[in-house]
Amino acid sequence: MHHEHIYKEGNDPSLPTLILLHGTGGDEKDLVPIAKMIAPNASFLSIRGNVSENGMNRFFKRLAEGVFDKEDLAKRTNELHSFIVEAAKTYEFDAKRTVAIGYSNGANIAANALYTIPDALSGAILLHAMQPQEAVQVNSPIHTSVLVSSGKRDQMIPSIESEKLISTLKQAGANVTEFWTEGGHELRREEIDEAKKWYDYFAESENAR
Repeated sequence: MHHEHIYKEGNDPSLPTLILLHGTGGDEKDLVPIAKMIAPNASFLSIRGNVSENGMNRFFKRLAEGVFDKEDLAKRTNELHSFIVEAAKTYEFDAKRTVAIGYSNGANIAANALYTIPDALSGAILLHAMQPQEAVQVNSPIHTSVLVSSGKRDQMIPSIESEKLISTLKQAGANVTEFWTEGGHELRREEIDEAKKWYDYFAESENAR
């Protein structure tokens, strides 16, 4: 399934391509400034969610705040992954060297991709994410490095939900870095700075292999 998107080729082809996934009500332009702060020389593919909730773009349906439509989540996760693979062919980047930067709803579908599609991403920066599925059965070990950044006072995503996500990822074998702010659901500059440090280290480690 097609997604509205922006692709921008970076100056350094050795860097992993960024996959940008916005939050509820956002679009493909939202995270572009963030991507340029985190990895200014990397290519990026910024994707708009195909679901509309009262006119707000999302990546999958929900039944209520914090209650996801699990069937739609599964369907949309697979569709998103297929779109990324096709876009990699179109724009000639390596689909196996991608780092998702997701915020809120976008971070949740990226987390679900890690849970359910082996090697869907080589890395992920999950900003204000929660456990996408309760009692989830991760399909296979997750050989992925992940940064999970959350706000201790986030009223939309209580810290216990982020902690469940972190715990599941670790149990599945992911290399997880946690970062907590004293803030709420808003993105803070300190998170972007931490994400840049994480990405720089990740890209250097990948290139050293």
